[in-house]
Amino acid sequence: MKKILVIEDEPEMLRNLLTILRLEKYHPLGAENGRRGLEAAQTQKPDLILCDVMMPELDGYGVLRALRANAATVTIPFIFLTAKGEKLDQRNGMDLGADDYLTKPVGKVELLSAIVARLQRQEQQAKPQFKPNFSSHTPLLALGLTPRAAETLLWVSQGKTNSDIAVILGISESTVKKHLLEILEKLNVETRSAALLSALEILSSPAAHGS
Repeated sequence: MKKILVIEDEPEMLRNLLTILRLEKYHPLGAENGRRGLEAAQTQKPDLILCDVMMPELDGYGVLRALRANAATVTIPFIFLTAKGEKLDQRNGMDLGADDYLTKPVGKVELLSAIVARLQRQEQQAKPQFKPNFSSHTPLLALGLTPRAAETLLWVSQGKTNSDIAVILGISESTVKKHLLEILEKLNVETRSAALLSALEILSSPAAHGS
C-alpha cells in the first residue's frame, strides 16, 4: 500500500484529500502545516507528497527545499497544490525539484491521474535498466501518432498535466484533450497511465537512445 503524505493547512481540504486517498486504497498521512509535514516526511518516508504552497510557519517552497537537501528524501515525488488565482512561481518550483502542480479545488480524476503517473515513473526510474530518453518525440511516431500527438505523449510520459502541456506546446487544453483521445485510440488503451507506460517502453528502447 503506497504511503502518501498530504501537507495542507485548510482542514476541510485536508480531510477531503485524505478521504479520497483512503477510498483508493492508499495509506494517507496528513499534516496541517509545513513544519509538521516536513517532520512527517523525514520520519515516515512517504512514497509521494502533496503539498500546499502558501502555509504559515513554513511554506511549500521551504518544505521542498528541505526535502531536496536531505539524501533520505531527495527522490520522493512532490506535487504542489495551489489555490485558483494564486500566483505560483513555477520556474522556482521546478528549479527546487517539484514534479507537478495541481490547482485547488482539484478534481478526483486529475488528482489520481497525477499520483499514478508520478508513482509509476518513480518505480520505473528505480529500475537500473529503465532509462527513458525524453530528448525527442520522434521515437513515439512509431506508434502511428501524428507529430503533435507524439509531442503530447512525450510530455505525458514526464508526468505533465493537460494545462502544463498546453502551455509548453502553445495550444489550448481542449486541443491537448483531442490529442490524448487520438493517443488512447492508436495505442488501444483506456487510461492515461497505460499510455504513459507504453511511451516509457518506447523511450527506453535502444532505438530511442540511438543504438
